Amino acid sequence: MSTTSAASVPLVPQLAALRRAAPVLPVLAVIALLGLPAETDSGATPADAACGLVVLWAVVCTVRGARRPLTRTAAVVLGLPVVGIAVSATGAVTTGDAVTGLARYLQVFVLVPLAIVLLVRDRRDARLVLWALAGLALWQGAVGVRQYLTGTGASYQGAYIRAVGTFGPHDVMGMAAVVAAGVVVLTGLALGTGARRQRLAAAGGALVLLVPLALSFSRGSWIATAVTCGAQLLLAGVRRALKVFAAVTAACVVLVGGFGVGGSVLQERLTSITQVAGAPDQSVVDRYTMWAASVDMWREHPVRGVGLKAFPAYRDSHASLALSSGSDTEGDGQAFRRQPLLSPHNMYMLLLSEQGLLGLLTVAGSWLALLVGALRRLRGAPHARDCALAACGLLLWQLVNFLYSDIGGPSTTVTAVCFGVAAWWSLAGGLAGSTAMCRRPSTAPSLLVAPPLSASPEQGDPPRGGAAHGHSPAPLQGPSGPVAESDPR
Repeated sequence: MSTTSAASVPLVPQLAALRRAAPVLPVLAVIALLGLPAETDSGATPADAACGLVVLWAVVCTVRGARRPLTRTAAVVLGLPVVGIAVSATGAVTTGDAVTGLARYLQVFVLVPLAIVLLVRDRRDARLVLWALAGLALWQGAVGVRQYLTGTGASYQGAYIRAVGTFGPHDVMGMAAVVAAGVVVLTGLALGTGARRQRLAAAGGALVLLVPLALSFSRGSWIATAVTCGAQLLLAGVRRALKVFAAVTAACVVLVGGFGVGGSVLQERLTSITQVAGAPDQSVVDRYTMWAASVDMWREHPVRGVGLKAFPAYRDSHASLALSSGSDTEGDGQAFRRQPLLSPHNMYMLLLSEQGLLGLLTVAGSWLALLVGALRRLRGAPHARDCALAACGLLLWQLVNFLYSDIGGPSTTVTAVCFGVAAWWSLAGGLAGSTAMCRRPSTAPSLLVAPPLSASPEQGDPPRGGAAHGHSPAPLQGPSGPVAESDPR
């Protein structure tokens, strides 16, 4: 009997940790499912289905918590995009386009971010999500590096050397987006954490991820990552920023110049960034042409645009003859195919053309409000700089990357998670119902609740609710001091 009791004792902290992480486990499941190989012509993915479960779980937790889930500010900021998206859906070409477009926009910019705001209760939960994103980035990066070394990636200049991870040649931007998010997350954790071991692990992981990011040959992701990491360094301190800039420059010189990582192909891709105005390649010409077509669509429909998912229907009547018929995709295990150009590859131009000024102001206005709120909280949270820098970085990276890309493909779920983390940091500071909503308040002691986790919240965390989170009654006083819960008195 004593042997059984001794074996069960170590399980109590593990069960307590699992129970405490239960609210964010569906979010972690979404991130894990993004590591699975993506189907070529699939619509909804397993990660999309898991997003639905995340939203449902957030609703259940909110109902069980029996408290107001959002402040007025949070409700306005997160609900603002619904106005422009719903109005634009009424102008879609077909009912199917209206339904699928509405569902996709609400998933990415409203429902999943809202669910993460409700489920992530404090910095412990946020760190779980951030490290899960970093783990996904390391996995996708490892697959991408292997593809480059073995020639099993997507086609680039006649060779199968482009790293695309598990997303495949049909979504060449997927791995780049995930790896870049990992770089941003790890950079924020390295700059903000006080623990030396965690700081070294995060910094090392960020440097390792630079290799698959380079091998993705994604110029937009390179630019967005450089801008974001530079902003994170400046927010962490100018002196530290100068040191890190010098170290990264030296590492790049050694990797590219000394070991020849990427070789002439990578150098040519880097050089092409400065030639987009003088001698652009066909992909840049197509992008500029579609941007001009988006502006023409907006001029004809200035208020609510041409309708959700209607850009392809209006593209040919507004684009010049410089636009090609599509982009070429090919890879190891996938035959050559011509993909039609269904979007302008610029999220702001896509909003302007399909949703007009109303959609641009409501959707992009919500993003701007999140960014302002996140930066304001960053200045007043000296004890939560790791989560703050990571969350602000994810949001800034998305906003910069949207200059060269838009939503679409299996990797879009990552965008929803990034917006959710940023929304939690920006808005959850004033939420009374964002903490411990999956637990019913109870004054009875529980063997599954570890005292260190519930006795004292971390500095910088939002206030928790419930009896187990700062609102429990004062301990009983005995003749010789406080009486423990297990004391027979």
